[in-house]
Amino acid sequence: MNIVITGASRGIGKAIAEKFAQEGHNLLLCSQSAHALYQTLEELQLTYPRLVIKARPADLSNKNEVLKFAEWVTHELKNFPTGKIDIIVNNAGRYSPGQVYNEPEGTLEEMININLYAAYNLTRALVPKMIEQRGGYIFNICSIASIQPYKNGGSYGISKFALLGFTKNLREEMKEFGVRVTAILPGAVYTDSWIGSGLPQERFISAQDIASTIFNCSQLSASATVEDIVIRPQDGDI
Repeated sequence: MNIVITGASRGIGKAIAEKFAQEGHNLLLCSQSAHALYQTLEELQLTYPRLVIKARPADLSNKNEVLKFAEWVTHELKNFPTGKIDIIVNNAGRYSPGQVYNEPEGTLEEMININLYAAYNLTRALVPKMIEQRGGYIFNICSIASIQPYKNGGSYGISKFALLGFTKNLREEMKEFGVRVTAILPGAVYTDSWIGSGLPQERFISAQDIASTIFNCSQLSASATVEDIVIRPQDGDI
């Protein structure tokens, strides 16, 4: 399979890339940080030299860069086995803490741009190929904040509620084309944003848990759809 993953240079996105590469699948990756992305690319190419793995930096909060990345994906697929887009993982996102009534001006726009519009615009650019193929799988990395407001969530929570709504609408639209759409709603995952929090690693979900969940969903028969997956730490939300 050929897998498109955004936000792939670290954390959940990198774990997803590593899992699919481990299982023998080709990758098209992007991340805002060129240095971290190319470092990830080098690691994957050294470990899995027989796979086709490509990467391109992109700031997906910028619509023009989203469209350029989509054009690049379409062009690069000509050199990939089958030339299909089998899976899109809309993982790119950002968290800015704050409360609606006092967070900095522009926070909502920032959160909507990266946490909603990035997935919306990339999906719109690439899904016609899936429709033409009559198949494919789209995973949107939402958040527990998509269904559970919390005090310091502010515009982040608003943007993740919106991403879940987009996912549900897209799922209904894609049924007739054989394209499956799943929302992943993780609680606290042990990534860079939590390192230094003082909490033990065992208190968190691992990024590998998310990666394994997505991979396992992708292996189901075409007649089965997993709609929404909520994954929380065993001892409850943080």
